[in-house]
Amino acid sequence: MAAVVTELEPEAAAAAAAEDATRDGAEEAVDTGPRAPPLLAGNRLSLDLYPGGCHRLLHLCAQQSPQLLQVEFLRLSTHEDPGLLGATLAQVPGRLPCLRSLVLKGGQRRDALGACLRGCLTLLPAGLSGLARLAHLDLSFNSLETLPACIPQLRGLDALLLSHNCLTELPEALGALPALTFLAVTHNRLQTLPTALGALSTLRRLDLSENLLETLPPEIGDLSSLAELNLASNRLQSLPASLEGLLSLRLLFLYSNLLTSVPAGLVHLPLLARLDLRGNQLRDVPPEFLDTPFVRLQGNPLGEALPGPLSPPGTPVVPEMPRLFLTTDLDSFPVTPQGCSVTLACGIRLHFPEGAAASPITIRYRLWPPEPRLVPLGPHDALLSHVLELQPHGMAFQQDVGLWLLFVPPRAQRCREVVVRTLSEESWTDLETHLEEEAPKRFWARCQVPHFSWFLVVSRPVSNSCLVPPEGTLLRSSGHPGVRVTFPQGATEEPRRVRMQVVRMAGRELRALLGEPEAAVSPLLCLWQSGPPSFLRPVTVQLPLPPGVTGLSLDRSRLHLLYQAPPAATWDDITAQVALELTHLYARFQVTHFSWYWLWYTTKNCVGGLARKAWARLRLHRVNLIALQRRRDPEQVLLQCLPRNKVDATLKRLLERYRGPEPSDTVELFEGEKFFAAFERGIDVDADRPDCVEGRICFVFYSHLKNVKEVYVTTALDRQAQAVRGQVSFYRGTVPTEVPEEAEAARQKKGSDALWMATLPIKLPVRAWEGQRWGVRGPWGRSQGSPAPPLPQRLRGSEGTGQWPGTGLSLAPLNLGDAESGFLTQSNLLSVAGRLGLDWPAVALHLGLPYRELQRIRLEFRDDLDGQIRHMLFSWAERQAGRPGATQLLVQALEQSDRKDLAEEVQAVLELGRQKYQAGILRTGLAPGDPAPPSLLASESPEPAQA
Repeated sequence: MAAVVTELEPEAAAAAAAEDATRDGAEEAVDTGPRAPPLLAGNRLSLDLYPGGCHRLLHLCAQQSPQLLQVEFLRLSTHEDPGLLGATLAQVPGRLPCLRSLVLKGGQRRDALGACLRGCLTLLPAGLSGLARLAHLDLSFNSLETLPACIPQLRGLDALLLSHNCLTELPEALGALPALTFLAVTHNRLQTLPTALGALSTLRRLDLSENLLETLPPEIGDLSSLAELNLASNRLQSLPASLEGLLSLRLLFLYSNLLTSVPAGLVHLPLLARLDLRGNQLRDVPPEFLDTPFVRLQGNPLGEALPGPLSPPGTPVVPEMPRLFLTTDLDSFPVTPQGCSVTLACGIRLHFPEGAAASPITIRYRLWPPEPRLVPLGPHDALLSHVLELQPHGMAFQQDVGLWLLFVPPRAQRCREVVVRTLSEESWTDLETHLEEEAPKRFWARCQVPHFSWFLVVSRPVSNSCLVPPEGTLLRSSGHPGVRVTFPQGATEEPRRVRMQVVRMAGRELRALLGEPEAAVSPLLCLWQSGPPSFLRPVTVQLPLPPGVTGLSLDRSRLHLLYQAPPAATWDDITAQVALELTHLYARFQVTHFSWYWLWYTTKNCVGGLARKAWARLRLHRVNLIALQRRRDPEQVLLQCLPRNKVDATLKRLLERYRGPEPSDTVELFEGEKFFAAFERGIDVDADRPDCVEGRICFVFYSHLKNVKEVYVTTALDRQAQAVRGQVSFYRGTVPTEVPEEAEAARQKKGSDALWMATLPIKLPVRAWEGQRWGVRGPWGRSQGSPAPPLPQRLRGSEGTGQWPGTGLSLAPLNLGDAESGFLTQSNLLSVAGRLGLDWPAVALHLGLPYRELQRIRLEFRDDLDGQIRHMLFSWAERQAGRPGATQLLVQALEQSDRKDLAEEVQAVLELGRQKYQAGILRTGLAPGDPAPPSLLASESPEPAQA
């Protein structure tokens, strides 16, 4: 590539290369014919989604389309041939003179493990300095080792993004950018910073995280406009005192460094709202740091004594193990042979001991929502956590890695245990797990993992196992001492692993099922083994007799030994096929292969069918379904599946903000069972959602996790004259491809295996105010990417501002975010505000609001909690409008305030916005294929792309 790009300056070479590339692109375009859609969408030209972007651009340049003169935003992938890419970029200054934003990013392609690949860009043609209007330049995910010389000549540059490159230093000429307000150089190899950095007087955001910085130049304190400084995950051991002069600073991130001291004056900066010092080596800090709410010091050895006496001169200093605290925008972290301790944004912790990794590696993680394909559960297991994926899969470490997973404590703990389950060699296994309680209702499952895969926490019946040698052995249950299995000598030729589980059934449930007061059953015994299916010699199994029955007084005609071989669901009576030996308390019998065994004592003759029902009753959970509408916005419906014993407490908490019918009758669901909610009689779901199929909301029931979703609904009926009375019905199973209208066929079947479970009424009142929503609604009231119509600005007190009904609050037309990352609109933010409640001060501090502003809001709205929340959120959003990263800052603040429920819903809204943006691009002519012929460009005038 160097041989091509370095010769781009002569016009002849550039013209020749462009001519060749244009000829190739034109030849390819001929094959597409009239089917190829137009490329331009208003003033945007996005050519980074599919291969052949350079050919497409050169084709447009060759046609000298007048639309190119209007292009202000250009996106181009750098996963192209280096020579073709250089020739294409040489054409940009002359053909796109009005360009304001240029994105030349890699990362669109991924390796076998899912990691983003860097682009091939290493240089930029000098002619790009002629882009006089360029304000935004993104060169992320490339292979830059030095900063291109043309960049310091772009005097109008406002934002420069250089993340995920190979830069080891920045030039002094960087200080010659008088308009720069945002500079991001994360995930590079910077070891020092230029002194000219202090000359960037307009710089407001500086992100230098994930580098190799050991010191900072004192000139960094000259950045008079700097509001956010991120130096996390570097090697800083000290800070210059000049940082105390950053009077505009609001956010300062210094976590995961090697700091032993910090300037005392940092905490007195007038606008500082967050100072993150987690995971450093601070043993002592000034007292004011401990008393200030916005200072975070977790993970520091505060108060600990210094290490032992100094080593003799010449002894190498061994650095302490690094500690990393990841934020929500990071999905990977580095691990070196030195080892490290890592805390993920979701609270999960990992400990890599020294020497665990033989060479530096990058670990990636993702937290998956639970779904049946990722959650392998036994018949009597319960899921207690989400699913954690760690990559690279199957990678073995020199030493076991410590893993701490947060989980919901199980409600039933008798004869049950909590374990971490992982996928190992295409089969799921349970790891040796230790439980830790950090705080009330905050539990950890700790285990040692030899390799990376998927991990989850489950509750299961107490399991006992042993290795059976040829000499024989004895296996007994730790939860039920009377249950034991004796292996005689010669039962096996090779050692094999045997596992046992025992499940108890309450006597009152059995008697209610059978209608027989004297009926009783023994504990259910489940046996598994590895190796051949049968033993060479019979194995003796001992089970306790059913409660209330002794071997001296029982009637043998009423005693039944039942047998089941999973996955079959039938129970067979094998009493006549085995020799039952009875003692006063126990029954013994011999078997040659393992399965499930159950002793019944009943007067019934056909016990197999009753046993099947009893076994299903053991695994069923009794729940109630609720459907509530928000009092201030009846179109927002909360759907939830609750255990029967939690319904009253949950309704008491929700009915302050919601109203609706009584909960449904009690229904029964299995752990991991799918069901769905369908809105009927004129009411429909008012948005595209990833969990919505054909207008029906999908659920998967897990007894210990939250089964709740909030949905916006709409109706095609006229609400001006009368209210709309509809309903929501719940049905078992996955959403079928074709459901009869209002699922009448499913509702008519009332048996125990009926699909229909419950129907609850939904009422949409008469619409009293036509302006209560703007545009087409999305999951929280607006379709993603649809900007609000123009309204008068300012949050309060302007004439003609749009009032939200019943709130007394004027809302400015905010659109937080952008089309590519997803919008949050007024309605979205109002929904967030309506659910924050008393958590709003913590969210405000994590958003960067000063503590003094919180006090002022409390005073101004001292009798109105909703007013406090709305004013805080909308005033912050108004200041963030148009800034990159604002939506992710909100998500991060919600997660750090322990409101992950809201954070996940915001992420879902943003993801839907991104999907619609991609679909919009496809509709406007950027589908795979070759460039459109000139006739289409001349005949069609596409409208600006809408997300």
